[in-house]
Amino acid sequence: MNNWLNLEKSVCAVTGALGGMGTEICREFARNGADVVLLDLDGEKVKAAATELSEEFGVHAEGYRMNACDEAEVQAAVDAAVADFGRVDVLVNTAGILRFAPMEDLPLSDWNDVINVNLTGYFITSQRFGRQMIKQGGGRLVHISTVASHSPETFSGVYSSTKAGVNMLSKMLAAEWGPYGVRSNCVEPCFVKTPMSASFYADPEVEKSRSRLIATRRIGEVSDIANAVMFLSSTRSDFTTGDAIKVDGGFSNMMGDLTAKPGGRRAYAENYLKNRGVALWTDEAGVKTPSDQ
Repeated sequence: MNNWLNLEKSVCAVTGALGGMGTEICREFARNGADVVLLDLDGEKVKAAATELSEEFGVHAEGYRMNACDEAEVQAAVDAAVADFGRVDVLVNTAGILRFAPMEDLPLSDWNDVINVNLTGYFITSQRFGRQMIKQGGGRLVHISTVASHSPETFSGVYSSTKAGVNMLSKMLAAEWGPYGVRSNCVEPCFVKTPMSASFYADPEVEKSRSRLIATRRIGEVSDIANAVMFLSSTRSDFTTGDAIKVDGGFSNMMGDLTAKPGGRRAYAENYLKNRGVALWTDEAGVKTPSDQ
């Protein structure tokens, strides 16, 4: 089924457009025929990225330098986008930073920096692009959060706190702006390969041990996140607002599976059945053991 998302000619703005997730999200919008507004700190690179999108996919794309924490720069980006495109239908907030530290050692400067980018920046961009959406009679906001907004990302300073704030910010916007036709939702990734996390997965043992924590037994790709963003940015999700989609391969459901039992959880259950005289099912090859067991 072609054009199922109905994103053709929608005007979609993306903050952090030069980052790993931001780049793939911009490309996926363009693949679906949307016009794209690329927003990032490096003015020359973001304009070049927009030109590449236009040439590759035949869409209208423009890149603007924008610091999401600066009200004047955000408003200037909104004004430029409206001048060039006439409207803005979608805003995707991806810009974010992380500072590692135990809480007892976390410098106040790091606390303030992460809050400023991850939460205040999302508020400013949502407010200024949201005002335009209210004026034009509708729009969609999508914010990149994380499953760590529900469970602490230990020794990562204020990161989890900011993302928990993003979740509530999104709910507030959804509740207040719903009557204007503006929706707001979050995407909550976990264990995704991005330029920021590349150093983690350079060690095969790290990837193997992390994969064991995930129901699907693989690390996520930025395309997995972009696919969820496309749905929430499209008219196909028009009755979804103030909510979040977890894109974590089932990691959030794994607490019980990761709790030890004598001999291993699978072996414990199978031995229980054998002791009751219950025959175990096997597939045609005579095995049914997952590849990681």
